[in-house]
Amino acid sequence: MGKNMDISIVVPLYNEDESLTELAAWIDRVMQANNYNYEVIMVDDGSNDHSWQVIEDLRSKNANIRGIKFQRNYGKSAALNEGFKAATGDVVITMDADMQDSPDEIPELRKMIIEESFDMVSGWKKKRYDNALTKNLPSKLFNATASKVSGIKLHDFNCGLKAYRNKLVKSIEVYGEMHRYIPLLAKWAGFKKIGEKVVEHRARKYGVTKFGWSRFINGFLDLFSIMFMGKFGKRPMHIFGLWGTIVFFGGICIWIYLFVEKFFFDQFNMTDRPLFYVGLISLVIGIQLFLAGFIGELIARNSADKNFYLIEKKVGL
Repeated sequence: MGKNMDISIVVPLYNEDESLTELAAWIDRVMQANNYNYEVIMVDDGSNDHSWQVIEDLRSKNANIRGIKFQRNYGKSAALNEGFKAATGDVVITMDADMQDSPDEIPELRKMIIEESFDMVSGWKKKRYDNALTKNLPSKLFNATASKVSGIKLHDFNCGLKAYRNKLVKSIEVYGEMHRYIPLLAKWAGFKKIGEKVVEHRARKYGVTKFGWSRFINGFLDLFSIMFMGKFGKRPMHIFGLWGTIVFFGGICIWIYLFVEKFFFDQFNMTDRPLFYVGLISLVIGIQLFLAGFIGELIARNSADKNFYLIEKKVGL
C-alpha cells in the first residue's frame, strides 16, 4: 500500500480529543472527493485526556488512520519527527489538530509539490483570528527576523499547515523546538525550491492554545542555535578554533610587548598594568576556545545523531 500512497497527513496533537473525530471526517471527505490514496498519522504527544482512545476508535472505523502514542510529552518537534519517519506518501502534509487548519487546502498544496516541483510549500495565514497584541504582533516580528536571518522569503515560518516532498522529510531531523525552522532545515539539507501559499486560518473551535509568550523567546534562541548548527555543526573547529587562535595570538602579542618593555626599557610593576591582565585572560580564553573546538570536533565525528523517544503504543503501523 505504501508504494502507491499519494498523501501522508501527519497530525501532531496534545489533548485534542474534542476535535479529532471532526478533523478525521473532514480529511476523509477531501481525500475521497479527489480520489487520493492516503494515510493520516496522528501522533499523540503524551496527552492526558481521551485523545488516544479517540484515535483507536477512528482506526477501527477507517483503515487509513494510523496512530503513535508517546509515553510522555516531548513537544511538537518530536511528534513531527516520528510522524515523518512513519510517512510513506509521495507528498507529506502536516497540520494541527485544533481545526484552525483547513483540510480543503490539501489538494492545492499537493499540486504545488507534484506539478510545480516545489520541495516544500509553507502555508501563510495572511488573515489571522488570534489576539492581535499577544500573538499576531509577536508572530510578525518573529517571522520577519527569521526570514532576514535565514534568507528564506516566507511570511509564516510557524504555520502548521505545510506540504513536503517525501524525500525531504526523510532527509531532515526535527528536534528540540526546531519545528519552527523546518524550512531552514530543508535548506541546509540541499532542498532549494521552497514556496508559500496563502491558506485559511480558522477561528479556534475547540480547546485552548498550548503555547504562551515563552515560545517567542525560545523561538529566537532556537534560530541562533540552528543557524550555528547549520554552518558549524559538523565542523566546530572552524569557528571555535578560528576565534581561539585569534584571541590567543592577541594575548601572545601583548606578552611580547610587555617582555620587550620589561627587559629592554627597564619598565617595572608590570602586574599593576591592566594590559598584563588583558594578555593573561586572552591566553586563557584562546586556549579554552581552541579546546572547545577540538572537543566539539570529536563529538561531531562520533555522534549517533539520533532522536530517541519512548513510544507507548502504535496502531496501524
